[in-house]
Amino acid sequence: MPGPRAALRLIATLCALAVLLAAPSARAATLLRDADLEHALAQISAPVLRAAGLSPAQVDVLVIKDDRLNAFVADTTRIFVHSGLIMKLPDAKSLQAVIAHEAAHITGGHLSRRMANMRAARNAAGLGMVLAAAAGAATGSGEAAAGIMLGTQGSALRNFLSHTRAEESSADIASIRTLVQAGIDPSGALTVQELFLGQEALNVGRQDPYMRSHPLTRDRFRTTQGLVAAAKVAEHNDPAADYWFLRARGKLSAFLRAPGWTLGRLDDSGSRDIALMREAVARHRQSDLPGALRAIDGAIALRPKDPFYYDLKGQILLEGRRPADSARVYAQARAFAPRNAQILGGLGRAQLASGQFKSALSTLEEARGRDWADPRILRDLSVAYARANNNGMASEATAQRYALEGRMEDAGIHAKRAVDLLPRGSAPWNRAQDVLDASERAARKR
Repeated sequence: MPGPRAALRLIATLCALAVLLAAPSARAATLLRDADLEHALAQISAPVLRAAGLSPAQVDVLVIKDDRLNAFVADTTRIFVHSGLIMKLPDAKSLQAVIAHEAAHITGGHLSRRMANMRAARNAAGLGMVLAAAAGAATGSGEAAAGIMLGTQGSALRNFLSHTRAEESSADIASIRTLVQAGIDPSGALTVQELFLGQEALNVGRQDPYMRSHPLTRDRFRTTQGLVAAAKVAEHNDPAADYWFLRARGKLSAFLRAPGWTLGRLDDSGSRDIALMREAVARHRQSDLPGALRAIDGAIALRPKDPFYYDLKGQILLEGRRPADSARVYAQARAFAPRNAQILGGLGRAQLASGQFKSALSTLEEARGRDWADPRILRDLSVAYARANNNGMASEATAQRYALEGRMEDAGIHAKRAVDLLPRGSAPWNRAQDVLDASERAARKR
C-alpha cells in the first residue's frame, strides 16, 4: 500500500481520467478492467518494455472503451490503448509497435518535459493534470479537459499531447530499435502507420484523435519504411504473442460487439479455446446460461489450469444468479492466480452475494492491498465493512471510490464521515483526509 501522499497523487490521476471519460463530450468512454485482457496485454508488452529499458512490473497497458483508433501515454507508468485500435489491428507485432512507440515517449523524456511545463502553469497539479490533459488530447476535446475538477483552463491543455514532429521522429526511430532488440518483426509499425495515412485527407473534425496527438505524414511513413528495411529482420509472427493478441481482441469483440456478430465469426478466433471463450461470452449476453456454461467448460477442458477461464465462468455464474457456485469457481481461479487482484475481487464479490460476509471482507481487503485503485473492489469492500458494522472504514472505501470516479462532492461527504469515525492519524484516516482535502480544493475551483 503506498503512502498517503503517493496515494493522493494516484487518486488525482485516476480521478481526472474518470471525470473526463465520464463526460458527454468524451463520448462516455471508460476504462475496461478485466483480468484476462490485462494479462494478455502484459504478455504482449513485456518484451517490448524490457527492450525499451522499462520494467513490465511498473508499466501497465490499459484499455479505454472507445471505437476510435488511438493510443497515448499520460505518465511514466501507464500506456492507454483504445479498444477500437486493438480490434482493428491484425496481429501482435502491430500492437507491439504501438506499445514500442508509446514507450519511446516515456524513455525519450517527452512526458517529463510536458510535466515541467505544466508545473510552471498557474493551475498545474502534478500527475492528475498530466492525465487529464492526455485524455483530453485522446478525445480531441480540450474543452472537456478544461472541465476537470482541478479547474484547469482549456487553453493550457488543448495541445498538451500534440507531439512535435521532432518527438515523433525520435519515437519512430527508438521504437524500431526497441522492436529489433526484442526480436520482434518491426514491419508491424508500417501496418499501424498505414491505418492512419488516410486520416490526413480528412478534416479535423473527422480525424481520429491519433492524428492530433501523433501527427503523421507520408514523409514519416517513408522514413519508417527505410528504418524497417535497414533493420533487415525477416518478416515473422510470434505464435505465443499472437495467441494472446487474438485472445485479447476476441474477448473485447465478444463483449463489445452484438452477440450474433460474435457467434457468426467463431471460426475467426484463431484457436479452439478462444472460440469457446467468445461463444461463452456471447451466450451469456443472450441470457443463455446453460449454453454459456457449456462453452466456457469446453475452454477450461482445453486449458485446465488457466485462471482467467475460471474467472470468466465465475462471472457468468454470478451474473446468472448462482453466487455460491460462482464463489467455488472463483476459488479455483484464485488457486491458479493467487496474487491477481481482479480475481480476488471477483471472489470477494461472489462471497458477498452468497452471504459469506466474513470471508468476503478478508478477500476484498487482500484485493485492495494488491490493487487499491479499482472502484469495483472499493464498492464491494464498503459493503463488507458495513456488514461488519465498521462504518468508518465503509465510508473511507466509499470516499476513495467516489474520488476515483470523479464524484468529488460525494467523495468529500463520505471522507468527512470517515475522518470523524476513524482513529486520528491512522492510515485509513490519512487516506480519508487526503480525499477530503482534494474535494475541498475541487469545490473552491468550481
